Amino acid sequence: MIDIRQTPQYVNYLQKIGWKVERAKNINYFIKKIPLLGSVLKLQRPEKIRHKDIGVLCARYRVFQIIAEPKTESDAKYLTSIGFRLSKSPYLPTKTLQLDLTMGEEQLFTGLKKDARYALRKLQMLNDKCQIENDTEKFRDAWKNSVGMKRYVPPLSHLLALKNSFKNDCNFLLYFDDSNHRSRTFAGAIFLKTSDVAYYWQAFTNKEGRKIFAQYKIVWEGIKWAKKKGAKVFDFEGIYDKRFPQKSWLGFTHFKKSFGGVEVEYPGAFVKNQLPFNI
Repeated sequence: MIDIRQTPQYVNYLQKIGWKVERAKNINYFIKKIPLLGSVLKLQRPEKIRHKDIGVLCARYRVFQIIAEPKTESDAKYLTSIGFRLSKSPYLPTKTLQLDLTMGEEQLFTGLKKDARYALRKLQMLNDKCQIENDTEKFRDAWKNSVGMKRYVPPLSHLLALKNSFKNDCNFLLYFDDSNHRSRTFAGAIFLKTSDVAYYWQAFTNKEGRKIFAQYKIVWEGIKWAKKKGAKVFDFEGIYDKRFPQKSWLGFTHFKKSFGGVEVEYPGAFVKNQLPFNI
């Protein structure tokens, strides 16, 4: 499966938010210019590591740092052999869950852990509703009102760029109280889809939403949307990895695991600092 970061849609998105993107032999390279210093080159989950192409781009853009995040252990070993070192702080999640969407919806529900099934059944009794929000500004306002200053909320321009890049394969979903003109939003999430894989990209839940288990509803609706769109795999885009421990990830990892799925590991991020033109 080709990673989302190697798709044309993702290239379009990054270009819209200020990154330079080069594509060589079906591999995407992301370049960010840093004033006075040169450029940073990022290579994320490519199908193959091409040393010569990296060298050409380093010379062209005066690259002083290369960040490579391989898909396989063999690619990780190759990067180490050419001078890259493993970073203690990966940029992409190094471990994730992937759910098989080729099974039927009833089978998917049966595969949920007990707490997820309980939450979804309880939510059926409430007068609430999940709905795609086509107004990106309203979606962002609901997100910001839910999390306040505690968490980062992407600027409107970035959300618009994401939606315009993925078009019908982008779902901005809100879960709200349908009894009072949508005055209360409990949760929201962004789901993206490539050819075969759907991603649980970003999400938020407020205090009231957590009390009623709104996060279970929003993800379940996202899974159903992905299946309807023809995705074969649902990627939860990150869970806790003891190799690169982040304690703040433990809570949502327990939540994500309640939906089932298979754990998938990646090697991490490999970095090479250099003077321009040398690789």
